[in-house]
Amino acid sequence: MSDVIRTVLVDDHPVYRDGLSVLLSSIDGVEVIGTASDGAESLEVVARLKPDVVVMDIQMPVMDGVEATRRIVAQHPQIGIVVLTMSEDDETVFDAMRAGARGYLLKGARQDDISRAIRAVAGGDAIFGPSIAARIGEFFVGTISKDSALPFPQLTPREREILEMVAVGRSNQQIASSLYLSPKTVRNNLSNIFGKLHVAGRTEAVIAARDAGLGA
Repeated sequence: MSDVIRTVLVDDHPVYRDGLSVLLSSIDGVEVIGTASDGAESLEVVARLKPDVVVMDIQMPVMDGVEATRRIVAQHPQIGIVVLTMSEDDETVFDAMRAGARGYLLKGARQDDISRAIRAVAGGDAIFGPSIAARIGEFFVGTISKDSALPFPQLTPREREILEMVAVGRSNQQIASSLYLSPKTVRNNLSNIFGKLHVAGRTEAVIAARDAGLGA
């Protein structure tokens, strides 16, 4: 990724989409290179422009944002998806995360919050608005309280290995060196781990891992 974060906006409301485009274009290091008015159109725009980040609405005609996110992540796993929507019900939030979104903000979020989310997702991290993070935390607490013969069965063996190393305090560079992986591959695996565990970042992932007995 270059120093400039190439971004595509997907929203079916033209006034909001155009306003958001102007807002993001005013941020240093962020360039809006394209827009789409629904999920189906976003697939074409993303395939053609190959952005670093897609800012995605959820409720849209033709194809909703969850399905569009799922297809984009499947076809272009290096692209980060930030959901920016009015929907904050649990089902929508977790559907978007399961589809591969690494950020989730509500419309009305401040410019600084949107900018921070775009930068975080472009760097391979996951980030969520305060109310969304709280909801994820509640789900997370309920999830880790359940007994399981194998902690986090939703993780691949490689993801579990990386999570164990994170739990004992290894940095991304140390993990990459130990497992003979590129730092980018480690970041991508961590993003997948955050999404699968429904945690907002590295700190919550470490807590989850240690509570499950990893890294002890």
